[in-house]
Order: sequence, then C-alpha cells, then structure tokens
Amino acid sequence: MAVSPKQRISSLKIVSYEKEKAQCNKRKRAKYDEVYENGETKLAVMERALDIQANLSSEFPSMIKYMLPSHVTGGFWLGLPKHFCLNHLPKEDRMMVLEDEEGKEFQVKYLVEKIGLSGGWRAFSIAHKLLEGDVCVFHLVRPSKFKVYIVRKKCSEEVDVALGLLKLESSTQLVDNGKELKICEISVGKTEDRNDPILYSSNLEPTVDQSKNNRVDLGSEVSDGIRLSESIVDFREVKSFEDFNILVNGLVIDFEFSKYLQMKYYELCCNQNSFLHENLLEGLNCKLVAGVIAETINIADAIRAAKLTTPHDSFLTWDKTLRSFEGLGMKVGFLRARLDKLMNLLTKSRRYKEAKLEQANSNEEKLKLEAKLAEVTHTLTKLDREIRLFKQENADDLEALFREVANGPW
Repeated sequence: MAVSPKQRISSLKIVSYEKEKAQCNKRKRAKYDEVYENGETKLAVMERALDIQANLSSEFPSMIKYMLPSHVTGGFWLGLPKHFCLNHLPKEDRMMVLEDEEGKEFQVKYLVEKIGLSGGWRAFSIAHKLLEGDVCVFHLVRPSKFKVYIVRKKCSEEVDVALGLLKLESSTQLVDNGKELKICEISVGKTEDRNDPILYSSNLEPTVDQSKNNRVDLGSEVSDGIRLSESIVDFREVKSFEDFNILVNGLVIDFEFSKYLQMKYYELCCNQNSFLHENLLEGLNCKLVAGVIAETINIADAIRAAKLTTPHDSFLTWDKTLRSFEGLGMKVGFLRARLDKLMNLLTKSRRYKEAKLEQANSNEEKLKLEAKLAEVTHTLTKLDREIRLFKQENADDLEALFREVANGPW
C-alpha cells in the first residue's frame, strides 16, 4: 500500500517528537542525578568537617568554611562569618598565620572592614590544591593564628584516617590532663561502615545523630530529610518536644537543624507560645528560613551569655540583625526588647563608671586646691604678723624719719 507524502511527513514528526521527548527526559534525569550526587557528596564532606570540629579543644573557638569558586580561583578571596570575626578576631587589619596539619605556616592578611582573608590566602589555597567543594575547619589557637584542617571533597578514606588520628590525639590530651573522656569509638579506614550513624559528644556542638536517613543537604533542595506536612499545626497543639516540627511552605525542615538547635528553638517558641517563624513572608527559600532561625537561636544564646564587659557594638549588631529578621516577619520583638533593656543597663553602668572616675578626679583636684588654699592661708597669717610688728614700731612715721635721717648733718 502506497504511503502519501503527507502521511510520511506526519510519521516523521511523531518519531522526531518522541525522540526529542526521550532526550529531554534523559537530560532532566541526568541533571537530577547530578544534583542528588553532588548533594550527597557535599553532605558527606560537611559531616566529616563537623566531626573534626566537634573533637577540637573547646578552649579555642572554631568555624567551618565550604570552598566556593571565588575562594579557590580567580580573586582568591575568603570571606569569614561576621559574628565570629566580631567576637574573636582582632579589631584592626593584621597579618595572621594559617598553620596546616603538617605544621607549615602561611602569612595571610586579615581585613576588618571587608571581614575576610586576602593577601596570602591565594598562596595557601594553591599550596594545598584546594578545590570547590572542599571544606576547611579553622581553629583559632591564638589571637592571630588559625590551625587549619582540610576535608577533601574526594579521598574520603584519607579523611577517615585523619579524623581517627585527631580523635586519638584529642583523647590522649584529655587523659593527660586528667579530664573525663567522652568520645565514641570509630572505625578508621573501613569504607563499609560509613553509612552507620555517627554519634559524637563535644563541648563545641551538641550530640547529633547524623544517620543516612537524617542528613542535611547543604547544596540543593533534594534531600532524604525533607517531607510534606500532613496539616498545618497550631502551636497550641504542641504538647511536647516530640510533637514539635518546623514547617515552612508546607514542608517539614527539621533535617536542617541538629537536635540541640531544635530543642533551643522549641524553648524559644514555648516562651512566646507560638512559632516564631509563622508570620514570615510566604515563598522564602527553606535554606534562608533555616538560616534566620539558626541565627535567632545564636543571638538568643549570646544575649543569655552577655556581660557588662560585652562590647556595645555587639549589641548593636545583634539588634540590627533582629530588626532585619523582623522585617521578614520573624517574631523577635521580645529579643529586641531584652536587648534594649540590656543596652540601657549597659549605658547606665558605663555612665556610673564614668561618674565615679569624674568624682575621683574632682576629689583629687579638690585636694590640690585645699592644699593650695592652706599654703595661701599660711602666707597671709605670716604677713599679718609681720605687719602688726611694723605697726608697733610706728611704721606709718617711717617716711618722715627717713627724710629726717637723709637730710641730717653729716
């Protein structure tokens, strides 16, 4: 049976459309697989970095930096967390030292206004062949010196060994110092055990269960932890921490937080009898909301730990941050009110100290003036006595007597 040209063209169009559709689906699937794989890789690296951080000495502060393209190529600029810099780093531009795990030191320039490392960071990055996706753990062992631990995106077995050595070194130091040791056993170099839950206890971070089914995907919205909420929950229905879930845009984002942070946020919400984030603008990215909540918790902890010696600039920074969160709809008015009271008390305390100093200076000046007055009074008394003696000798007739003596005969 002969096929007409029109039918042939129609058949070709259908075949072409089906092929294009299949290729499109294949590309979408490849992209999804790539995102998922990158997310899993990033999560694994961050987990090891957090484990390293958890086993560092709590005597010194530490932070984690995920390497982005701008950190390891091109401009080689490394921005640092503002809160960490304000609390722990120098208040003026200064050369700092980065010491790697082999003890080799590199000089870098810390810029206060730009809040980051510039000159010298390029040399450190190139020397250690840092790549996008690597993670660096910075341990501030001295005011101007970081000990840097590098967690590679690849070479996970080497990371496991390094982590094992770090824990062994940490445990040795604790035993030597007579302190209680609370570090779990780990398997070094055994790849078959990597999917087991990693439990650790540290003074820097709370105990966290980071099992494969409860991982935080730091690179994309694809994650085993995210799930849809069955219904919108009123906080009055939350009777205990077990009933507490953090919902954003109908999604449960508990996986974004450690149990410690969840408990902290639960306590804050209980204090206000509502979800602090329930009035946030609709459509905000889950990662952004998680960051807002985490920073709110950090500021609440910082307020609790504040002292009269805490720099006034820190209070201003916290208030500015909370004000921006409030603009997004976050219920942080109670924290700002507490900050306002603390800043008023801080102002009174400083004025009290200034008044005491001024009083001490005034008393010192008063003593000087009293001493001067006593000296003048003594001089006046002496002069009065001398004048009385002259009056007894008819001092008023001295001029006539003087002329008489001057004009007298030789």
